[in-house]
Parts: sequence; C-alpha cells; structure tokens
Amino acid sequence: MTQRALVLFAHGARAASWAAPFERLRELTQARTPDVRVSLAFLELMEPRLPELVAGLSADGVTAVTVVPIFLGQGGHVLRDLPLMVQQLRIDFPQIAIDVVEAAGENAAVLNALSDYCVGALDPALPGGV
Repeated sequence: MTQRALVLFAHGARAASWAAPFERLRELTQARTPDVRVSLAFLELMEPRLPELVAGLSADGVTAVTVVPIFLGQGGHVLRDLPLMVQQLRIDFPQIAIDVVEAAGENAAVLNALSDYCVGALDPALPGGV
C-alpha cells in the first residue's frame, strides 16, 4: 500500500511567528486530506528542513511525496535550490516517488483567490471582502 505525504515547502525565517500562517495552511490541508500525511518543511532558518523531513517520512514507510512550494514566484529558491535538493533526495531515497508541483503563486486558482482578496479590500461586501 502506498503511503502518501504532502509537504508544504516554505522559505523559513528567523522569527518563529513567521511560520504561523503556514501551520494554519497545513492544518486546513490536513483536515481536507485525512488519508495523507501533511507536513511543513523549510528551505532555511527553520526546522524541519526538507531533507530531514523526507528522511523521517521514509523511516515511517512513506512511498510517495508531493512537494508544494508555498512561494509566490519562481525565484532562485524554486528554480535552483529546490530542484537540486529534490535531485539529491531522489538519490538518497530511491524507494520514494517525489513529485514537485508549481509554486503556489504560479497557480491560476491561487492567483484568483489572492485577486479576490485584494478586490475585496476595496469593498467588504464583495466576495473575499475584508
């Protein structure tokens, strides 16, 4: 049986409070996918880092991991750092199928949701109004 995991991959920051919205996103996502293990991993400055998280998932018998970069754009971290990290993980953990999807900010549905929020800032009565 394939044990699946979804990894929300974020940059990381020095301030622990920075991770709060990512943890809320993880909790919301976990509630919607109870049969999939949903975790957070960070590129730098926070733990767990992606390699350590994947090592733990492997030890738990996970055989399929989908990495979702929670970045608004495809800067150097998404275009260079993440692919190199994933390439090494595929070597280190050949028993795990690792897929990486587009950065959240490159996805049309995410952009539309953000646009709704921005437009809602003009008029609280509109969808997504603040």
